[in-house]
Amino acid sequence: MTLSEANFWMGMAATAAFAITAVAAVKNRGVDLFGIVVFGIITAVGGGTIRDVILQVPVFWAQDQSYIWMAAGASIVAFFGRSYLTEGQTYAAMLYLDGFGAAFFAIHAVDKVWKLGFGLPVAPVILGIITAIGGGLMRDVLAGRPTFLMSRELYAVPLLFACSLFAFILAYAPEHRFAGIVGCVGLSFFLRAAAIRWGLRMPRWLLSKT
Repeated sequence: MTLSEANFWMGMAATAAFAITAVAAVKNRGVDLFGIVVFGIITAVGGGTIRDVILQVPVFWAQDQSYIWMAAGASIVAFFGRSYLTEGQTYAAMLYLDGFGAAFFAIHAVDKVWKLGFGLPVAPVILGIITAIGGGLMRDVLAGRPTFLMSRELYAVPLLFACSLFAFILAYAPEHRFAGIVGCVGLSFFLRAAAIRWGLRMPRWLLSKT
């Protein structure tokens, strides 16, 4: 399998993961199948759409509509399969799937922005994080639930660390780009999964005070 093929299938998996989190977010809220599909698509492509608008390049899903079809299909499957999971299982699955989707889209965005030479070296990291969390923020706002960003969850920190590391690799060891993609996606997901598994939180002294 070539690098482009591996990248495509990882993108499809991340798209499906994000779409499924939208179904989990609105479980038991009376949303119909059409609403679920809309939620799923917005969650899956929202962050990347923001990134491409900022970059002033063609929006990625308009060039390859596989992302839309994958998001819609995953949403439909999750809609009909949601009754087989308990509330706790659904929430746990959403957290891990969100962590994987965010990790992939963040690193993929850093790679794309770096290739375009946009605002090096800071902009790729910023847009990587925006790409990763944009769809999830839209999902949570539309679902009327607290966003991970507005909590003590270790959510954006793993993404920041992984994006910064990948930008460093692209700057100083570009020949290891593929290994960097795999390693940084894995690192971000591992840190997020560890935070979920062991309930790791940001220290209170780093929180803003009112």
